[in-house]
Amino acid sequence: MQVRSQIAMVMNLDKCIGCHTCSVTCKNVWTNRRGTEYVWFNDVETKPGVGYPKRWEDQEQWKGGWELKGGKLRLKAGGRLRKLATLFYNPELPSLDDYYEPWTYDYETLTTAGPSKHQPVARPESQVTGRPLDLEWGPNWEDDLAGAPERARLDPNLRDGVEEHVRLEYEKAFMFYLPRICEHCLNPSCVASCPSGAMYKRAEDGIVLVDQEQCRSWRMCVSGCPYKKVYFNWSTGKAEKCTLCYPRIEAGQPTICSETCVGKIRYLGVVLYDADRVQEAASVPDEKDLLPAQLSLFLDPHDAEVREQARRDGIAEDWLDAAARSPVYALAVEHRVALPLHPEYRTLPMVWYYLANLLTAGDPEPVRVALRRLAAMRSWTRERNLGGEPDAALAASVGMQPDAGSTSRAVPGAAARSRSRRIPSGRRRPFPAPRRQVATSRSSTSGSGREPDAPRRAPRLSRRGAARRPAGAAHGRRGAPARRAARAPAGPRGAGEHPALGAAPGVRRDVSISRTTSTATAGNAASSSSGSSGGTQKRASRSRAPSSPTTCRWCSSSRRSAPTRDARCSPRSVACSS
Repeated sequence: MQVRSQIAMVMNLDKCIGCHTCSVTCKNVWTNRRGTEYVWFNDVETKPGVGYPKRWEDQEQWKGGWELKGGKLRLKAGGRLRKLATLFYNPELPSLDDYYEPWTYDYETLTTAGPSKHQPVARPESQVTGRPLDLEWGPNWEDDLAGAPERARLDPNLRDGVEEHVRLEYEKAFMFYLPRICEHCLNPSCVASCPSGAMYKRAEDGIVLVDQEQCRSWRMCVSGCPYKKVYFNWSTGKAEKCTLCYPRIEAGQPTICSETCVGKIRYLGVVLYDADRVQEAASVPDEKDLLPAQLSLFLDPHDAEVREQARRDGIAEDWLDAAARSPVYALAVEHRVALPLHPEYRTLPMVWYYLANLLTAGDPEPVRVALRRLAAMRSWTRERNLGGEPDAALAASVGMQPDAGSTSRAVPGAAARSRSRRIPSGRRRPFPAPRRQVATSRSSTSGSGREPDAPRRAPRLSRRGAARRPAGAAHGRRGAPARRAARAPAGPRGAGEHPALGAAPGVRRDVSISRTTSTATAGNAASSSSGSSGGTQKRASRSRAPSSPTTCRWCSSSRRSAPTRDARCSPRSVACSS
């Protein structure tokens, strides 16, 4: 057993009001740049509908995710030979029309128009070509079932004759909102699809990122992702995706979509899982067994043996405590009311919701169980809060213990921040050298030929564009957030290996990251890094205790001998990077 930690999320669809605040704030923080006008790391879709991009769930067309062939797990889009043959023409790659052509309006006409008989009109213009554009599609074109009589029947989930029973007339319409971000899967097919090895999964928190230095614009990650949450920046020629706001996670803060969600539908927390069994869980023959197989991967953070093994595997104590209080573990594992999105893709996604075709590979029974449990929890909690006598038999009828504390915490509602977000506070936690080393020989699909043990080059920053910046820092806006992202680059990787991603033949399997080890001293923490990027090394050198008093860079105090944060610093300050 090899214990790994994963930042995961549960979204309560009952509480989503479709306000798109999460989408707008994410757009303003991460993709408000040239080349990403059409990119929405977070989007909210109305179901039934074709989604964004169009029919992204139709894997017969897009060939995303994994499949079992001859009892072995392989990429649905094919292995090395298939990728080599389609390197310069990928038929499974979505076009701009499948997303939408971003536009603005000709506002200059409004401000410069002379006297006329008719009101001047600002016509739409393409943000890509600058030419006039006739609007035919957009990211929220189907919002609230707009155009449903023509397009809702094209939803890939309405199959097997279901569309004959679905009435889309206004008075009989049904719909729900589906917020989507990158799933940060345990077995990500986008990582296995990348010929240049630019995509990787961080070992310490499971976040999937793109190394902007290593990316070679092959775009195999775009077609390999079944959720179509990897995008291509046409300006920089690099792939980009949701970073799960890793600079905020490293500072103990929630993602920006969780922070600004009006309905408070997002539960964020840490889960522990057995990395040695990921490939086994993704390879079960029956698709309907994928949900139980994934649940069996999650480890009980209260178990003494699990905690001891986690310590030996380098997981810090504050992460173990956060996993023990995780709302994601409670909703997904203990109470079984949260379900993964399209587990039949075999990527083992880590952003969960609940509905049969969407969430349980077409098996409705887990959805029925989840809904019965939700009804029982709400009834039990309502009686307790209104001074009635809760019915213990009602909770027992759905296999739950009528415990007041755990039941109230598990009811998905507009929970307080302290209960819905269990994120370890403080610095990016150190991660020791892995137990196993992996050596990858140079191949025609790896691109760089760099041995996985060799350190990456220091990331180069450029004011003129994001092409030279590391993943995450490429999306940072000017000011302190961008500087923090640049100081903690996610690009470097060392000799570690994620054991879940070795199933596809001919694809890079070293999904690793350099780890820094830190040693605490009395009063301050001095960190040293080995085989990491220049940015990390620079940060470590700055954190050494100086010989004379200096000024704290967080609160401007000069009464301390080391630039570390203490109680006198502003509560909104990011923790010192030492």
